[in-house]
Amino acid sequence: MLTGYFLASLNATLNASAFVLMSLGYRAIKARRIEEHRRWMIAAFTASCLFLTSYLTRIVLHGDTKFQGQGALRYFYFTILISHVLLAMAVAPMVITTLLRGLKRDDTRHRALARKTLPIWAYVSVTGVMVYWMLYQLTP
Repeated sequence: MLTGYFLASLNATLNASAFVLMSLGYRAIKARRIEEHRRWMIAAFTASCLFLTSYLTRIVLHGDTKFQGQGALRYFYFTILISHVLLAMAVAPMVITTLLRGLKRDDTRHRALARKTLPIWAYVSVTGVMVYWMLYQLTP
């Protein structure tokens, strides 16, 4: 059975995996290992696509999860959540465009967009894990 908790945990795992994979891709390109970089970034993109599929499945099957925290923690949670959601919507087309430019070896345009895309994508991946942790681990 695909419980809400299982899917939320899977989502956090996929977000964390995407972050690790894109970090490995960044490290590879800094070392000028282009083919390795390509493999890591395609893997990161795949993890993010699997996340989106799992996330949408959780929403359809189980709906939203309400945050139970109070006080300053509640304000912190919503600050993270709002920035996460807005940047996730903005970065999705950036990731696709960056990936396509890389696959086409449009290196100049790929590099220029990747410098903007990577930090936002990394932030979205990390804050996705933070949102999960605050929803399912920090509060009852």
